[in-house]
Amino acid sequence: MPVVPASFTVEDAVNPNANKDSRQVPLVAVTLVRREIPLMLTPNKKVKELDVPKEELDKEMAEVLGEAGEKGLTELYDASVRDFDAGTILNGRVIQVIGDDVVVDVGYKSEGIVSLKEFPDPSAVKEGAQIEVLLEAVEDDSGLIVLSKRKADRIRGWENIINKHKEGDAVTGRVMRKIKGGLLVDIGVPVFLPASQIDIRRPGDIAEYIGQDVTCKILKIDEERRNIVVSRRRLIEEKRAEMKEKLLKELQVGQMRRGVVKNIADFGAFVDLGGIDGLLHITDMSWGRVSHPSEVVALDQEIEVKILHIDYQQERIALGLKQKTESPWEQVERKYPVGSRVRGEVVNIVNYGAFVKLEEGVEGLVHISEMSWTRRINHPSEVVAIGDIIEVVVLDINKDKQEISLGMRQTEVNPWTLVKEKYPPGTVIEGRVRNLTNYGAFIEIEEGIDGLLHVSDMSWTKKVAHPQEIVKKGQKLRAVVLSVDSDKKRVALGMKQLEEDPWSREIPEKFHPGDIVKGVVTKLTNFGVFVEIDHDLEGLLHISELADQKVETPEEMVKVGQEINVVVLRVDTDDRKIGLSLKRVPAEYNPGLYAKPAPPPAGAEAPATAPTPPPAGEVPAASPAAAPEIVSQGAPPAAAPEVVSPGAPSAAAPEVVSPGAPSDSPAPTGTKPAGDQSVPGGAAPEASPGVTESGKTGG
Repeated sequence: MPVVPASFTVEDAVNPNANKDSRQVPLVAVTLVRREIPLMLTPNKKVKELDVPKEELDKEMAEVLGEAGEKGLTELYDASVRDFDAGTILNGRVIQVIGDDVVVDVGYKSEGIVSLKEFPDPSAVKEGAQIEVLLEAVEDDSGLIVLSKRKADRIRGWENIINKHKEGDAVTGRVMRKIKGGLLVDIGVPVFLPASQIDIRRPGDIAEYIGQDVTCKILKIDEERRNIVVSRRRLIEEKRAEMKEKLLKELQVGQMRRGVVKNIADFGAFVDLGGIDGLLHITDMSWGRVSHPSEVVALDQEIEVKILHIDYQQERIALGLKQKTESPWEQVERKYPVGSRVRGEVVNIVNYGAFVKLEEGVEGLVHISEMSWTRRINHPSEVVAIGDIIEVVVLDINKDKQEISLGMRQTEVNPWTLVKEKYPPGTVIEGRVRNLTNYGAFIEIEEGIDGLLHVSDMSWTKKVAHPQEIVKKGQKLRAVVLSVDSDKKRVALGMKQLEEDPWSREIPEKFHPGDIVKGVVTKLTNFGVFVEIDHDLEGLLHISELADQKVETPEEMVKVGQEINVVVLRVDTDDRKIGLSLKRVPAEYNPGLYAKPAPPPAGAEAPATAPTPPPAGEVPAASPAAAPEIVSQGAPPAAAPEVVSPGAPSAAAPEVVSPGAPSDSPAPTGTKPAGDQSVPGGAAPEASPGVTESGKTGG
């Protein structure tokens, strides 16, 4: 058993608060004395465990107790020890501070320990101080009672808040820390301030409020869960509503007011005028170009603005900053007359042009079409860049719309004024095919000067459906200048004009009405067939000239790519057309093209439209009923040239020959014996070898 000072009595052990000297007794000694007193009063197995004779123990007890005796000690102990229930708030006295622990006596048979961290100000904790603690457990593993000052303070604070405040009351507290979804504020008890209720506009970092005192309004009290939700925003809104009502009565359009920038967006800034926010649009910040409002104003900046418009129903106010000074457009016509040359800075580039700043607040547009006389520009960035200082000419001013049209090419000589002098009609030029369209090809004559080669000016004879049939992109070629229009910036070119027009002499001399020529079917239409009878020269075989019988579609008679012999009906040099006929050609010139006709009835003449093929070596007579417009006919199919003129020797027969002069005697209407090469209407030739299709004489 520990040694106890001579001045220490049983009463001190039972009630240590009665003797101040008891504070000098170690805590363990007091605890042991308290625990042993009941054991000494009631003999049991515990007394035997002390290994002290009972007589000696009774003697020592009698000396210690004195006159009080055993009965008085029991009564004194029972009076000092009360019933302690967990969850009860007790009054205690600080006995001693040991390191981070505070020993607190609450009148129980053992003391409790409270962590020094549970005190708001640990340095203010002194021995003998009276505090309130919460009894959490009667004894822990070490035999001490479990106490908590923080929980006791929280319970007392909650009771105090409930008794003094209700929902809707304003309270002030200090922000303790940041938690999920908001802040924790100490108003006597920790309460929750949601992030959305901190301010009218949610701050960027709510941690800025930690350590600050804030005044809030109680939104909700949950007594069962001991939870309180507060709002600082609600309190601010109520105050602003009062200020807004007063301010709206004072504001007038045109007034100058001071305010604080509270929020910045891409389209402008919101300025607090003292109870209501006004919008300072980005277009009203400066007469010059503003890419973003942050270039002009900053958050929490105090500025002076002008009231532009007030919507009392919607409670919206339009503000202006640039309206504090005169618009530079007021003197723009005097400072920048049309036709004047000025210098400016390129401040913006768009697909259709570039904006040039002439002075702060005055910008003009150089359209992409006004950047160069001749250069083909796909995007303005090919010519200028932001920040470039360029010289321009003022083309037009619209003061009402605040628009100025500028030109860059007007600072140079227009090369189109020299094109007519440089390339008069008839000039042969050499250029490169720059682009192809459905209607022609653009030929680059020189840098920026293009001429149009129309499809109709590519060939005298060929029908050109698309330019790529004649020329290719990037190809170099020669052409003739047909016309120049400097005002419309157009040059007409021609390729076919480099050669003589074959329709003026060559074609009329080569093809005559009545000639039989060989050609190739190139195209079928619903009205007829186009036949190429010479290089790039086509004639029209009308559907009515395909056969004597009615033909519904040309496909019934011919097909594309088929070679046929046709008769030239007419050569129209004015309209550049050649008319052809198939039905007027004797059948032997196109073997297999006609079906064999049925024999005529007895005594009836053979139809003129389907003559009987003559025997080998004979040429049919040119009867009017069979071929009224055919003047010349060739030799029999076995040795017929492509085009044979009657009356000429076979060995020297040209491809196309005019029909011979008629003979004095009437032409025979019958067939000639085999081997006779004479042609009706012409003189009989001398005996000679046959003529092949190649024009050479046979053996």
